Amino acid sequence: MHDLSFFRSNFAQIAARLATRGNVAGLDQFRELDEQRRAAITRAEQLKAQRNAASQEIAKLKRAGADTAERQQQVRGINEEIAALDAEVKALEEQFRELLAGIPNVPHESVPVGKDSEDNVEVRRVGQPPSFDFPPKAHWDLGPELGILDLERAAKITGARFALYWDLGAKLERALINFMLDVHTREHGYMEVLPPFMVNSQSLYGTGQLPKFKEDLFKCEGQDFWLIPTAEVPVTNIYRDETLPADNLPIRLCAYTPCFRSEAGSYGRDVRGIIRVHQFQKVELVKFTRPEQSYDELEKLTADAEDILRRLGLAFRTVVLCTGDMGFGSAKTYDIEVWLPGQNGYKEISSCSNYEAFQARRAGIRFAAGKKSEFAHTLNGSGLAVGRTWVAIVENYQQKDGSVVIPEALRPYLNAEVIRPRGKA
Repeated sequence: MHDLSFFRSNFAQIAARLATRGNVAGLDQFRELDEQRRAAITRAEQLKAQRNAASQEIAKLKRAGADTAERQQQVRGINEEIAALDAEVKALEEQFRELLAGIPNVPHESVPVGKDSEDNVEVRRVGQPPSFDFPPKAHWDLGPELGILDLERAAKITGARFALYWDLGAKLERALINFMLDVHTREHGYMEVLPPFMVNSQSLYGTGQLPKFKEDLFKCEGQDFWLIPTAEVPVTNIYRDETLPADNLPIRLCAYTPCFRSEAGSYGRDVRGIIRVHQFQKVELVKFTRPEQSYDELEKLTADAEDILRRLGLAFRTVVLCTGDMGFGSAKTYDIEVWLPGQNGYKEISSCSNYEAFQARRAGIRFAAGKKSEFAHTLNGSGLAVGRTWVAIVENYQQKDGSVVIPEALRPYLNAEVIRPRGKA
């Protein structure tokens, strides 16, 4: 959320920068509300001046022994009109806050201006995609053939866009979770947390999913419980409505959770396999920093996520999202995209974002040095999306005989070197 007074005082500059995101709803309404508010305040100030003058006149008339009943009645009428205007201003202020809750963050000055993903800018490319002397298969063919992925039974159990893993497929998923958590906690300096997998509405408001993205979420009927779309939500809200000691920043946390998304806006996209599903696992990185630290910490967070791919020997590229392709609350985002031979292209596996004070203002997360406090900056990114990493390993390490070689970094977790076809259950 934006600071109301700052937004109002710098409206023209902020509106111009927000316009680079595309058609941002609410800006014209903000201007109209502001004009109504200013008019109501001006009228109230005029009436208060009239009331003060009338009160002084009444005092003089009383000292002279004159009848003041008519003037006092006029003052009562002015007071009633002032009270009505004050209530109108208060209601407008509330409308301002509701409106601001639906206006996205202002892109950082370093973010390239563009309309969509075609205008994103590649900042680095690491590793070479593997070359095969046979036509590489996609994971939705490889997985069932190996007997480690079962989409048909998952659909029977639940529905479309769910996955059932067998044997080394399930163990590979678990190995990736443990591997990522171990690297981030032992070598990258994060503290592991295990948060609830359901949150309340206030938590989703704090991180910006509510009210704007309600249709992307799953809610428990009759309860103020929502299944989390990402660990970003519960982990960021650990410090909701708290003031952190400045000396404790930056705070670096990581968490494994399942994630649940309705994918309401993704009709027709990535319908095959497990690239875009309703339930998936993820290891999330979350940071709380001082404002002057946050962009250095964004670079470090992105590098930490990239390091997982480096250790797994997977080719990837990192792009900075343009203004038209950024997420709602982000001020700057890097997308890390891993090479997938089955799709013959790069696919997003992590988004690493600096939200500046956008989430902290909504969630009331402050820090203080002495008596002075201000809003912290929050950052988060996938470190990594486990299912997509699973896909990347299966597709990149496939062999001509249909087997999949397990990357060396994961072998201690799996006690195996190769995934070979297993008998059908």
